[in-house]
Amino acid sequence: MTTLKIKRIYQAVEKEDGLRILVDGLWPRGMSKEKAHIDRWLKEIAPSPSLRKWFNHDPQKWTEFCHRYYQELNVKKDSLQPIIHSLHVKNVTLLYGAKEEQFNHAAALKEYIQHLIEAGV
Repeated sequence: MTTLKIKRIYQAVEKEDGLRILVDGLWPRGMSKEKAHIDRWLKEIAPSPSLRKWFNHDPQKWTEFCHRYYQELNVKKDSLQPIIHSLHVKNVTLLYGAKEEQFNHAAALKEYIQHLIEAGV
């Protein structure tokens, strides 16, 4: 059974991470490409800059952020296929740079992908 998880890119690399995919639109501050150990960078599935700035990791905006982000993802479903296909054979870790570990776009993205998988998309 493979797993989809999220992790700050600044945390240690683990064998259990499997495929490591950076899902931020911007490269994380202070992180070299060598230290990042990413397999792919899917910046096209990050929230739009205007949505990211509006949300600013404000827990009070979380529900509305998810709604708006899911609308953006609905037109980018093809970009999610590398993640979904990889989950058939290995663990996938979605990497993000934000300090906020609960209210961030990677958490929303993980939930969105899990719903797609459950729906058989």
